[in-house]
Amino acid sequence: MEASPIVTSRQREEVVHGVPTEVVCTAFSNSVLVVVTQYGKMGTIVYVDPNTVADNVGRPSLTTKVLLGKDEPLVHVCAKNLVAFVSQEAGNKPVVLAMALKDKTMEGIQALREVIRSCQVW
Repeated sequence: MEASPIVTSRQREEVVHGVPTEVVCTAFSNSVLVVVTQYGKMGTIVYVDPNTVADNVGRPSLTTKVLLGKDEPLVHVCAKNLVAFVSQEAGNKPVVLAMALKDKTMEGIQALREVIRSCQVW
């Protein structure tokens, strides 16, 4: 009998708006790790935490904290837009996001979100 893996992980490589992109999603018991890179390295690491107090439409609001890398407003915006759905679909688990992006346009973020969705492990 084959044992099940301790963590479940999926990886995908795709060209997003002309930029080669790698995505790896790994589910842990207490969180989800998402790596999105267009540089071949992890880049900035952001912790995306759903607050237990729901906002006025019934969804938890997300708090972002840069763990490693440049702490800029655009980093927080990109992180929330990339992985808010991951946290919600994973039962409001925190998400650790490692991102190194060339294309930070809204269209690019939306396309990256679909690649992340295709690597669903949560």
